[in-house]
Amino acid sequence: MRKLIIAIMLMLPISILAQQMNIVTFNIRFNNPGDGINAWPNRSEMATGLLRFHEADIFGMQEALIGQIEHIQKDLPGFEWIGVGRDDGDKKGEFSPLFFRKSKFILIDHGTFWLSETPDKPSKGWDAAFNRVVTWGKFQSKETGKRFYVFNTHFDHMGVEARKNSAVLIRNKIEEMTYQNNLPVILTGDFNLTPNTEPISLIKKYLSDSRDISEEAPYGPVGTFNGFTPGSEGDNRIDYIFVNGGIKVLKYGVLSDTKNQRSPSDHLPVFVKVQLK
Repeated sequence: MRKLIIAIMLMLPISILAQQMNIVTFNIRFNNPGDGINAWPNRSEMATGLLRFHEADIFGMQEALIGQIEHIQKDLPGFEWIGVGRDDGDKKGEFSPLFFRKSKFILIDHGTFWLSETPDKPSKGWDAAFNRVVTWGKFQSKETGKRFYVFNTHFDHMGVEARKNSAVLIRNKIEEMTYQNNLPVILTGDFNLTPNTEPISLIKKYLSDSRDISEEAPYGPVGTFNGFTPGSEGDNRIDYIFVNGGIKVLKYGVLSDTKNQRSPSDHLPVFVKVQLK
């Protein structure tokens, strides 16, 4: 009996570690040749290198065009991705894709809905300037068997009503998908909103801001947008990772990695280490 108890105790740390995941949200800036030195071909290796070094397990991206997605998958062959172009539900326009590490997770189900009055088809909602989408995946850990959801989005940068209604729509969709199973939920994205705004307050009524509940003190800058000027972020925090009560946030950081005084994007990625409860 004593040997059995010791054996179980020795196994516990492995079991706990197996439930931990590194999650990243990263607006990579669309491939715009007009960005000159900051155009995608000049910074793609910085972006994928950052994700590789920080050992991302699941990452949600915003503003990604299909060519950028294919480039990232080629550079990070251990990942698969899900998502569709926001303009046609296929390959046209920007994506909000989710990448996940194939060795760690099984994709159980996935889909896309539009942030609009007609979420089941390509559409522009309320007073938004562009079509906006949410990409979601239901995953299972290969090591523990635990299941969880990840949602990834990019809110409109103009529409006041669109951003408020988008927060409500995402809440309704999460409730619809989880009301029977109460699974852990992670929501990543560029919300184009600072923390004191109404839509962020609406989200925080049903999910927690990972920065607020991190067990370790937040690391890195407060702001997440620098317009390709490193160090200019200030308090301009518009990128977030939210979680529900099934997720414990161990670490939170805003990654300000640079190379030759240049950033891999005009947004800084947000990183969290989480544990499924």
